[in-house]
Amino acid sequence: MKLDLKRQKMLLAGEWVEREETLEVRNPEDDDLIAVVPKASSADMEEAIKRAKKGAALSAALPVHQRMAILNKAADYVLQHAEEFARTISLEGSKTIREARKEAGRCAETLKLSAEEARRVTGETIPFDQSPGGEGRVGYYERCPLGIIGAITPFNDPLNLVAHKIGPAIAAGNAIVLKPATATPLSALLLAKAFMHAELPSGILSVVTGKGSEIGETLMTHPDVRMISFTGGMEAGMKIAKQAGLKKKSMELGSNSPVIVLNDANVEDAVTSCVSGAFWAAGQNCIGVQRLYIEEGVYDMFKDQFVQQAKTYRVGPKLNEKTDMGPLISEDEAKRIEFTVEDAKRSGAILLCGGKRNGAFYEPTVLEDVPSNCHLGKEEIFGPVALLYKIDSLEEGIQKANETEYGLQAGLFTKNMDAAFKISSQLDVGGVMINDSSDFRIDAMPFGGMKQSGLGREGVRFSIQEMTEQKVVCFKLG
Repeated sequence: MKLDLKRQKMLLAGEWVEREETLEVRNPEDDDLIAVVPKASSADMEEAIKRAKKGAALSAALPVHQRMAILNKAADYVLQHAEEFARTISLEGSKTIREARKEAGRCAETLKLSAEEARRVTGETIPFDQSPGGEGRVGYYERCPLGIIGAITPFNDPLNLVAHKIGPAIAAGNAIVLKPATATPLSALLLAKAFMHAELPSGILSVVTGKGSEIGETLMTHPDVRMISFTGGMEAGMKIAKQAGLKKKSMELGSNSPVIVLNDANVEDAVTSCVSGAFWAAGQNCIGVQRLYIEEGVYDMFKDQFVQQAKTYRVGPKLNEKTDMGPLISEDEAKRIEFTVEDAKRSGAILLCGGKRNGAFYEPTVLEDVPSNCHLGKEEIFGPVALLYKIDSLEEGIQKANETEYGLQAGLFTKNMDAAFKISSQLDVGGVMINDSSDFRIDAMPFGGMKQSGLGREGVRFSIQEMTEQKVVCFKLG
């Protein structure tokens, strides 16, 4: 089944609007046209920001219980229409229907977490008399909303990563102008409908569809936008950081996540976890398993089981309940992966399975002995490709894992608590998952990276901290 072809509207500060120029949204599986959305102009973005100034004042004045009620009502809408959300995620993106259902559920949880955290946007009293001359004063600091948040979201989690921007922004009392990924705008527009159903006051939320090259700079550089929240690639993030200047920034960028498997690990559990972590959403996952460093005592066993499971992965139509993995977001992306793998093979890498492309589909692929100096060995793959390396020791695993400019998350499999603590302290990453693959995440935890994997932290509570600032209030008593 396919969605009816629709001419979608975008949300401009609470008003649904059309534009004469449109962008096509196509199913990457077969290139079928799903819908068209407005192609916003720079003037549209300017207007959204202009209206968001009034929206920010409205949002800041909303009592906390009203913010909570709106967020909970929007979450309930998502749950009530969960299958529609899941089908939309699957049709416009890469996820299978089973993967998409999980994302829809997580979106509702993210919004409910935002509602719960709204009551915790608090400050604390300050003992001013701790300093000489501070006697006779009492006061506190409070957390205040920034005003307008500019947000840009990627295609790989087109619903939940949007919720991770909108939910905390509203909980903190901000207005938000969001530009969803050009390839997958429908999920964001559907979530905007949930907030309109929840009676979010006009002006607080805009979802502006269009090309980043035409409207992104306006959002990045506008003086009334106080913060940029971006999830995407490192190169785009570096450009945005330069454009945005002194605005606050929260940036979740690229990775090439390592997983270390030691001799004492439960190999069967490690294989199952890492296969899922490598090929979830066709490998288009910023914390997906990419580099696997396996101690030599279990290397052959791990390799055999990993390759065997990869070969059994069912690749096919996304809406088929039995499909394990769908296509990449476009045929061009699949061709990029194909070229990168072939380049690694020419450099000496050994192909263990996969390596074939059919349109936008690319088989689950496993390689070993990938040279560290080739593109595949040092950059983010963002596709269904896993690299196996044999290591002699824990220390070698730590060294190899850290030999990258990225540092988002890592995984470790061991029964040795000393090894677990040693690795968790020495890996240069934002999160270490012990006896789990690098792609484990819940929406309540702080999420972000070191080095060139980003700035700041997401996760509802931590996003709210990023989207507010402290204000000190001090009374000098008579």
